This record gives sequence, structure tokens and C-alpha cells, in this order.
Amino acid sequence: MCSYENHPQHSHTLPAAGRQDNLMLCPQCDMLVALPPLAFGTRALCPRCKTTLSTRWEEPRKQPIGYVLSALFMLLLANIFPFINMRVAGFSNEIRLIQIPQVLVVDDYASLATLFMVLVQLIPAFCMLAIILLCAKVRMPLVLKEWIAKMLFQFKIWCMVEIFLARVLVSFVKLMAYGDIGIGNSFVPYCLYCLLQVRALQCIDRRWLWQDIEPAPHLDRPLKVGRTGMCQGMRSCHCCTAILPADQTHCPRCHSTGYVRRRHSLQWTLALLLTSFILYIPANMLPIMVTEALGSKINSTIMAGVILLWGEGSYPVAMVIFVASIMVPSLKMLAICWLCWDANGKGKKRADSERMHLIYDVVEFVGRWSMIDVFVIAVLSTLVRMGQLMNIYPDTGAVLFALVVILTMFAAMTFDPRLTWDCGNETIKKEPKGDGK
Repeated sequence: MCSYENHPQHSHTLPAAGRQDNLMLCPQCDMLVALPPLAFGTRALCPRCKTTLSTRWEEPRKQPIGYVLSALFMLLLANIFPFINMRVAGFSNEIRLIQIPQVLVVDDYASLATLFMVLVQLIPAFCMLAIILLCAKVRMPLVLKEWIAKMLFQFKIWCMVEIFLARVLVSFVKLMAYGDIGIGNSFVPYCLYCLLQVRALQCIDRRWLWQDIEPAPHLDRPLKVGRTGMCQGMRSCHCCTAILPADQTHCPRCHSTGYVRRRHSLQWTLALLLTSFILYIPANMLPIMVTEALGSKINSTIMAGVILLWGEGSYPVAMVIFVASIMVPSLKMLAICWLCWDANGKGKKRADSERMHLIYDVVEFVGRWSMIDVFVIAVLSTLVRMGQLMNIYPDTGAVLFALVVILTMFAAMTFDPRLTWDCGNETIKKEPKGDGK
């Protein structure tokens, strides 16, 4: 995508003149910026924290709808035909995607089955349908349209189809040690579904979509570009990005409740983090998987699985599991602790805020990938059902580890990243710049 850049010399005050549709408070650092005119295929970045504020897509309605329709068709094919199969010593077994939660429920692990159905099937499907309804401008009550838009952006982070696909590839390597592995007719459609689904969500711009649903509320005071909203008595709606007075807790456009900063952000973050740390200890000590072979049972913890893969020579897969299931959760909890400690600091330099913001971005991005080990167990326990020869079952550690991942994701979501900038520099003498995509 092409690039666009605009650098005025000084911050300036804009008079209160209606809605001022080009103004936006950065959701990550609270800086008020005036969005430049964007060419097709460009995005506006915050000049202080480099967060993407808005993206202008060519055919912003047709592109997402096209991707979504193709993705839903691929999803239908992926659920109809066999997904993967396995053959061991004359015994064979094959599974469909829809069978995975059924087998987990039979094994009395309805919690893992629910996670699979919600994160891999239901939430992605809802997001796809929401994109069609909103971009196709289907006639519906405004309240319903606003609710669908709110749910779409809240659920985006919980779409884990690409993580599920990654764990299938990891499962292949693990299963090759036991027998012959093959792919079914639905494997390629599911890979295409993952790519199309990710692309469809990428083509949806939050600011454009809400402007299309309903115009932003009017502003009744002059605002100065290059200063934070808090120091000007304004706040940004966390849901629809509308600029509102600081004392107005109810957004008139999306009807969400919000404040200048998330209330009790650090308390909630630390409480969730402490709970996840308490669960993290038994999650690593208790077995996450039980392998039953020729009448004997072998309990496997997360670290034991890494050691086994390493001993068998599967070094890349062992490293992936170690990083995703051991390093990432541990470092994520430490990083969130550091963010909370830094948010209480005084007299910070801007370089400190930039460094902490980078840490926050990394934490927010990598946290969900720790779910890969839980999905690996779901595939293994469904596929490896060979009667008296070999069976694999999930165990308590898998449930606890899934809770750890979910709690740390919530901890990152409840942390307000603007707190890392509040003690830094208040102004910046640049407009947002466009960046090629």
C-alpha cells in the first residue's frame, strides 16, 4: 500500500465547529490528532505511540463481504468432510472438526469442549455474520446495529482460528512418532478459511464503521491538536472512538459507559494477574494429558512434553511449545507486573513511556498464542482413539492452563495503556502520519 505523510510545524487550536470529523483521541496514549486526508490503501498513525488510528480501504464494503462469504463457504466445507486421519499398526481413525467437542464432552471435559466451540467456531462465525450485516447495510433497528458493532470489536481478539491451525501442524509432528498421519478433504478449506477470516477482520476499520452507522456527536469547545484529551477535559469512547466531555460517562452514539481512564484499572489487572499466577503453578505441575498405551498410562505435564519432543529430535516443535506454553505466560505475567508498577511512576521521561508502550503491544499480541498447547491436546485426544492399542485423554492441567491464558488476556485488556503516558510529555509537534500497508 502506498504511504502518506504530513508534518505541520506546530500544534494548533481548532475552533468548535460541529463534529470536527477529522479529530481523534488516540486510544493508546490519549493524544488529540487531526487525521490527514488518506489515499486508498493508507493508514494514519499516532505521531506519539505509532498506533494505527484509521485505515482507508478501497471498496470498504465489498472487500470485507467478499472475504467473509468465501470464508463461510470454506468453513462449511471444513465441517462436512474429514479433517485429519491416523493409522497405527493396522488401526485407523479419522476426525471431523465438529467431532472434537463431542469427544471432549464424552471424556467429561465439557470445559475444553466449550472453549473449542466458542473460540474456534462460534465467535469467528459471529464476527463473519456481523461484518455481512454491517457492511451490506441490512435494514435493522439502530439499537441492534449498534449492539452488533460493539460485539464485533469486543470479540475480535477472541477469534483463534489461526492459533487452532498452528496447533494442528504441531499435532502432526507429535503424532508422526506414533503412526502415519494424513490430511482429509476439509484440511485445505480450513486453511483457506483461516486466511480469509483474518483478512476480513483486517479490512474493517473501527472509526469508518461507526461513522457509517451514526455520525459522531458534536463538540462544544475548541480543542488543541497535539495535547492529551485529559488535559483538555475530554475523553475518548473506548467503543466507537467518539470524543466526549470528561464528565460525560454515557456515549450518545454507541451508548457505552466510560471514563477518562478505566476505573480501577490497576486493581483489576493485578487481581487477575494474581489469580492467574496462583493457577499457573498447579497448571505446570499437574498432568495436562494422559497417554494410555497397551494398558499402561503415562501422565504428561507441559514441561515433560517439551522434554519428550526434544529427546525425539523434534527440536523446532519442542521450542514452539516451550516458548508458547512456558516462556510466554511467565514473561507475560512479569511484563504486566512491570506495566502496573511503571503506571504508578512519577516524572517519567518520554523514552520510558515509549518503551513501556512497546512492551504492552507485545504482551497484547503474544498472549493468545499460549492457547496453542490446549488446542494440541484437543486434537490429540480426539484423533488418538485406537481401542486397546493407544488412547490419549486430556487431564486437569489442561483446564488450569487454559484458565491461566484467559485470565492473563483479561489482565492485559483491563490495563489502561494511557496510564504509561500520563506522566510523560503532554504535547507533540507532529500530525499523524500515514504509513503504507
